[in-house]
Amino acid sequence: MSIEYLKKNKPGNERSADDQKVRDIVEKTLTEIEQGGDNAVKTLSEKFDNYSPASFRLSQSEIDELIQQVSPQDLDDIKFAQTQVRNFAQAQRDSMTDIEVETLPGVILGHKNIPVQSVGCYIPGGKFPMVASAHMSVVTAAVAGVPRIIAATPPFHGKPNPAVIAAMHLGGAHEIYVLGGIQAVGAMAIGTESIAPVDMLVGPGNAFVAEAKRQLFGRVGIDLFAGPTETMVIADDTVDAELCATDLMGQAEHGYNSPAALLTTSRELAEATLKEVDRLLEILPTAETARKSWEDYGDVILCSTHEEMLDLANEMAYEHVQIMTDRDDWYLEHMHSYGALFLGPRTNVSNGDKVIGTNHTLPTKKAGRYTGGLWVGKYLKTHSYQRITTDEAAADIGARCSRLCILEGFVGHAEQANVRVRRYGNRHVEYGTAAQ
Repeated sequence: MSIEYLKKNKPGNERSADDQKVRDIVEKTLTEIEQGGDNAVKTLSEKFDNYSPASFRLSQSEIDELIQQVSPQDLDDIKFAQTQVRNFAQAQRDSMTDIEVETLPGVILGHKNIPVQSVGCYIPGGKFPMVASAHMSVVTAAVAGVPRIIAATPPFHGKPNPAVIAAMHLGGAHEIYVLGGIQAVGAMAIGTESIAPVDMLVGPGNAFVAEAKRQLFGRVGIDLFAGPTETMVIADDTVDAELCATDLMGQAEHGYNSPAALLTTSRELAEATLKEVDRLLEILPTAETARKSWEDYGDVILCSTHEEMLDLANEMAYEHVQIMTDRDDWYLEHMHSYGALFLGPRTNVSNGDKVIGTNHTLPTKKAGRYTGGLWVGKYLKTHSYQRITTDEAAADIGARCSRLCILEGFVGHAEQANVRVRRYGNRHVEYGTAAQ
């Protein structure tokens, strides 16, 4: 490989130290919630959000009042976005069928797709009110048929954000809480006196929310580790620096630790993009945040060939991958580790984040190597079952099972099979000799 870094991100050891601090804070906070329940959650909300209502759960009248504060145009746009998400999620759900097959005469095997029974959806909103996250988690859970969907979002400027609450309600949330950060996901997973625990946590968040989900995994299910956003642009000389820089800074504004990388085969494009980023950071209203992310977590990487870019992109396994080249379909065919692809200059990551219909809760920190993003299937558990309908099948399968059990030394297992051979095959058997 002949790879040249025109700009390189923060050293890995510094990032590891930051991660350890987050882990320690989260572990301590979750312990406080488990031991203190509602009182601990209230204390944490006062500490981190300066917010301490009589009840964190909104009543129906409070929800209705907040929705009335949303303009008709904004409500229409929310409904449009949710329709796109719902339609795609429904198409995905329709692709998942229950099956039942007769694998041998008298042997019936099948599976059913059953919704998780309760889900806690976290919708970020402390710095930016993430209206779209409600579509991605709540709407998709509703399409999956989850019977109890609860949603939590932090206060915005000291009070519930009307647009976020509207999106939660319209999306199908059964309970809505104005609660943020570790205390929100901790309360939903662990449970308190006033919040019944859920079976699964979903939704993106900052480093603390992502780490809380990691530590709670096992006690509850989670969708995936969706931490600080990552964006990668793969480009050649078919596009210009304005598109590349805009797509990088458009995601770097998420937080102070949002990685953004440009992979290109064009030195001219790489150098021009660096200059364009500097220009954007002089005029972008969110430049303070984006600049910090770019300084600490930004990469500009010059590669010799598309094959080098492909290999490096698969190795880095970023959350969002914007591809603008003369062979976009080639990348679609060969990319195997990522969150979501955005193919060609006409689309962009923001479309996926907000409105187009694909889900924006996606794997970060190389989790794209082993999982895709949130989708309707994440809320469904595929459970198998079996049935034997003839005496002949019971005796035949039982005889084979008995021998295989004895092969492993499981005599009790073998007798479960043997009793079926004796009963349905009308044959006397000893341990492990049923088919002889």
